[in-house]
Amino acid sequence: MATNKVTTNVIDMSGNTGGLVWAKGTTAERPSGVAGDVRLNTSDSRLEYKDNSGWKRFSQGSSSAIQADVLVIAGGGGGGYEGVSTGAGGGGAGGFLESTGFGLNLSTNYTVSVGSGGALTAQGDNSVFSTLTAIGGGRAGYRGTNDPALFETGGNGGSGGGAASIAGRAAGTGTAGQGFNGGTGDQGGNFPVTYYGGGGGGASEAGNTNGNGHGGDGKSSSITGVATTYAGGGGGAGGTGIGTLPGGSGGGGNEGSAGTANTGGGGGARSTGGSGIVIVRYPNTFTITVGSGLTSSTTTVGSDKVTTFTAGSDTVSFS
Repeated sequence: MATNKVTTNVIDMSGNTGGLVWAKGTTAERPSGVAGDVRLNTSDSRLEYKDNSGWKRFSQGSSSAIQADVLVIAGGGGGGYEGVSTGAGGGGAGGFLESTGFGLNLSTNYTVSVGSGGALTAQGDNSVFSTLTAIGGGRAGYRGTNDPALFETGGNGGSGGGAASIAGRAAGTGTAGQGFNGGTGDQGGNFPVTYYGGGGGGASEAGNTNGNGHGGDGKSSSITGVATTYAGGGGGAGGTGIGTLPGGSGGGGNEGSAGTANTGGGGGARSTGGSGIVIVRYPNTFTITVGSGLTSSTTTVGSDKVTTFTAGSDTVSFS
């Protein structure tokens, strides 16, 4: 193919509304290149350039900083228990936070904490990476004995917990940018046949969206290189003949089942929430040092490393 050389010092494209079309190809198709070459890497859909030491992402910046992708999922809220009769709600999913191009400095300690799932009628724990905090899932409402107006409502959180099967009881609210509200419950005229507790909210939709008492669906991330759904809401409790009410996709527990570990799924009615997870993806030219209080694993995906934290709390640093 012929090469067209531009000899002018200035190319003015300010009057155009389109964009430049770069050379592109996979990581394996990288040319040896010379310093100053620019291409689109189709393996990770990022622009990269060649300098004297090799190919680097444009977003990578100088040798003293890293641009990372980060996913932070909090622990899911616990489902409600049934202290008087039936009709507990499902737990809300843990908050879902994803950041691309998150700036990290070398030789700096960053706090990492993986939230635990909530016990019955308890909020899930927050998960943290540096300045990113995902809020624990809201607890579910249940049929209380001491203060029904309090216990029958859903708790607020990353996603809100579902309310118990009492008409008019409020569901919990989700945190903006992290999750959705829980669903309200109801008790029809033929109790205990037609009742249902509200489903817990999920990262992509409110509880009850897919049916009465159903947990809200979670949200997908491809940070590990494989699309995976996290932070589904837990299913509420249903009456006789209704059948087991399902949790939302992304680890939400079905009625009577816990949220899935390391998804931030809300607990189904009468069960506990699932633990959260923290995932960091960064260029493979850097090395992470992980504190002993964290449980983690690191894999390589293309030109990146992916470190996954599944439990604990401590600090990490990069070099």
